[in-house]
Amino acid sequence: MVMRNPNILIFMTDHQRGDTVWPTHPALTPAVERLAQEGITFSQAFCPSPHCCPSRATFFSGLYPSRHGIWNNVTDRQALSVSLKDGVRLWSEDLKQAGYDLYFSGKWHVSATRFPEDYGFEDRGVTCGKSTFHGRDWSYYQDLAKAPLPAKRAEGEILRPGYPAYQLYGVHPEKDEWHDERVLAQALDVLKTLKGHAKPWGHFIGLLGPHDPYLVPDKYLALYDLASVPLPPNYSDTMEDKPALYRRMRRTRFGQLSERETRDAIRHFWAYCSYLDFQFSQVLAALEATGQAEDTLVLYVSDHGDYCGEHGLFAKGIPCFRGAYHVPAIIRWSAGIKNPGRTQEAFVSLADFAPTFLEAAGIKPNRPFSGQSLIPFLRNEEPPGWRDTVFTQCNGVELYVTQRSVITKEYKYVFNGFDEDELYDLRNDPHEMKNLSFDPAYEEIKKQMCIRLWHECQKEDDTVANNPYITVALAPYGPACAFRQD
Repeated sequence: MVMRNPNILIFMTDHQRGDTVWPTHPALTPAVERLAQEGITFSQAFCPSPHCCPSRATFFSGLYPSRHGIWNNVTDRQALSVSLKDGVRLWSEDLKQAGYDLYFSGKWHVSATRFPEDYGFEDRGVTCGKSTFHGRDWSYYQDLAKAPLPAKRAEGEILRPGYPAYQLYGVHPEKDEWHDERVLAQALDVLKTLKGHAKPWGHFIGLLGPHDPYLVPDKYLALYDLASVPLPPNYSDTMEDKPALYRRMRRTRFGQLSERETRDAIRHFWAYCSYLDFQFSQVLAALEATGQAEDTLVLYVSDHGDYCGEHGLFAKGIPCFRGAYHVPAIIRWSAGIKNPGRTQEAFVSLADFAPTFLEAAGIKPNRPFSGQSLIPFLRNEEPPGWRDTVFTQCNGVELYVTQRSVITKEYKYVFNGFDEDELYDLRNDPHEMKNLSFDPAYEEIKKQMCIRLWHECQKEDDTVANNPYITVALAPYGPACAFRQD
């Protein structure tokens, strides 16, 4: 195959579960389904952290959080870091240097001190950039104290004394002047200018959906019958064998929702995915109108997922369940994909896209990445030595906790510095219901998973367990176990 420098069009959603783009999923996404038929679906793609900022920083840098330095919300006063580490280079800088024209529309959320334009992009409507603040100051709560307390909980609402009521789902007017409609209009305006564009170009489009609250136009809700929406298989999980924080989140927050409300929230999430699909269809149509669709690598991806009712939870965060980490990832590139319509089940990371874009553009960077190029998979080749594990890093969101996990096709081990660890047999328990961390029959498995975890930590210069002090060195098998020869 002749590999040409392609244009690169990225459509990144926020909070979208990886399974929502599978043809077997109830969510109706015809535009994404068409992309999959014409491209390749990476069915086992994962983000490195259950949060926008570290995952987006990984997407743009090809590095894990321990290397790029972003751990949680950069626009919050509790941020562990507000900017990328010195010397971290994004793939956009390489493309710009190689002659690409780059455009950015929508959500950034990588740095609170620098904009996309500092990394080679032209600003076409950036949100979550510098000077953005997502927290609340004390005056907000002083004003909130003056408001009357709600008489009762409304539909889909979660009450939190001393905090504002939280609305999980609802209806939003279509074509209202809100974030995603503005971003879509800006993105379509960019694509209109690219017809006949002589230079290769890249365009990043970042939408907020289907981030909670799940607010969608009525006509997309009408696509789904509430009575046909099932509860997740692990909805009834009491989580008694899991960290107390998990149970607290459900008991005090999402546990307020009835089973019917839980199913309705799931329905709204699916409808939101359909709404996004319609927006994506407009982007694809605009791309077709440029006459450059054949020469454009199109990626549909999300920054992280959503529990969407699993274990009775929604949104994302500290519980290290699959729903928050598994993301959609579909690539279409007519000139670069052999035998389109395939599904690839190898473990893929958001860190893989930086080296993929650079190889597609014929750029050979002289720096290491946490990820690896996906180009061999596009050529229908099996790259030698491809990873057989997924490694995740989390130091909390705005509540600081230490959590790392390592996942194979058979098992998942979670090291929780703040509570008991977790071990799941994914072959027999794909929904992560039974924590086997205390089962003596799985002690050797737990040890081997710890060894895998420490090897991943060493590779990514993750010093999470390097301090041997008695009150913090709590892993069941410490890092030295990974280097013993006996």
